Amino acid sequence: MDRNEGHCFGHEDVEVEKKELVYDGFFKMQRYQLRHRLIEGGWCKPLIRECFDRGPSVGVLLYDPYKDTVVLVEQFRIGALEGNEGPWQLELVAGILEKGESPEDVVHREAIEEAGSDVLALEYIYEYYPSPGGSNEKLYLYCGGIDSSGVGGVHGLADEGEDIWVQVFPREEAWHILQENYINNAATIIALQWLQMNYKRLQEKWQ
Repeated sequence: MDRNEGHCFGHEDVEVEKKELVYDGFFKMQRYQLRHRLIEGGWCKPLIRECFDRGPSVGVLLYDPYKDTVVLVEQFRIGALEGNEGPWQLELVAGILEKGESPEDVVHREAIEEAGSDVLALEYIYEYYPSPGGSNEKLYLYCGGIDSSGVGGVHGLADEGEDIWVQVFPREEAWHILQENYINNAATIIALQWLQMNYKRLQEKWQ
């Protein structure tokens, strides 16, 4: 079969027979019993799939076009606890999209909470699913124009268990750190690669 002749599947090609909430804690876990259409025709047998229910989140790479610097934050991440590199990750300012908020609202809120910085200009990068094989999280990525003067130190909300070290890097140094594989989370990798392709345009646009 020529794959180009295959179907473009959508929601109508999935039948959810059962859905149940199997864990309700800091995050949620849903269990589905479902069937879906097969590429070569017909339907698959009933499948059981668990889905980590995290919902949408937003990340922003804070970039100062005047100083050509980026702001990255370092904090503890449970998912990297057993990794060789350790559980502290160098990453973007980010937060969960709450009901009634736009992604742009989250950018401005989290930039203040996590980095103590106002976002003066904003450009959309991408939106994507970081791990669609097991999670429904969708991440909206932005680049935010800032003045990095005075930015740095420790930030975060203590009542949410946040202990965030805010660091300012020359863009070229951040790019070097990325190439040395010191940054190993997808959102930060994608955003820094995007910036490397677009920083000259942003400097012209935002200055």
